[in-house]
Amino acid sequence: MLFLLQVHFQPRISAQEPATNSRYEFREEHDPNGIGKFYLGREIAHVMGHPAAIWLERPEREAEERLTLLTRLLDLKPGMVVADIGAGSGVLTMRMAPKVAPGGKVIAVDIQPEMLLLLQNKLSREKVSNVELLLGEANSPKLERESVDLILMVDVYHEFEFPYEMLQNMTQSLKPGGRIALVEYRLEDPRVPIKLVHKMSEKQAVRELTLPEWNLEHTETIDKLPRQHLMIFTRKPSQP
Repeated sequence: MLFLLQVHFQPRISAQEPATNSRYEFREEHDPNGIGKFYLGREIAHVMGHPAAIWLERPEREAEERLTLLTRLLDLKPGMVVADIGAGSGVLTMRMAPKVAPGGKVIAVDIQPEMLLLLQNKLSREKVSNVELLLGEANSPKLERESVDLILMVDVYHEFEFPYEMLQNMTQSLKPGGRIALVEYRLEDPRVPIKLVHKMSEKQAVRELTLPEWNLEHTETIDKLPRQHLMIFTRKPSQP
């Protein structure tokens, strides 16, 4: 659990002119828990590797994150197609699958085959049949166009190496009226015991997900979880 717990340090800012490209900025000196790559002023965090899957399965997670409440707040209904981006070992996937049955499914997306194998074993053991496993890439979850009612990202968006490119695919995959549910630890709350680059402010998240090209509207922020924002973004109607 130590890899995510908050440490006390002052982020270092390079005194030299940062290297840039058209979309991302790179700094030699940066938060040690980040990768030195910045998007819209935010440093991208290191990815949590599959050996840390045990942290996702920790018994105290329900009390810390209230996953049962989170699942209820998503307003899942039978027949829905939900994409769990960065599904990991499938803690949320397993909770959502029965909520969208019958007729619906959860697409569990991860870039680590080891995580998907853990989830596959869990699905086989518990005889869950309405989950599709999808190996994504660092720059695309590879979702089909207009195929998804809801995209869920829980404490993962801040780790995307290519957030712009990921959002390109995700927004195109939403059905008309489809939603993105973004869950991130609250940067605004210093009491949340998580490293700084593994948190996001509501302001930053809204900035990144409401660029004009995404055609998304920030429709709601639900702050009923102990440590995290639940931010809802809805696909706007297509222009005639």
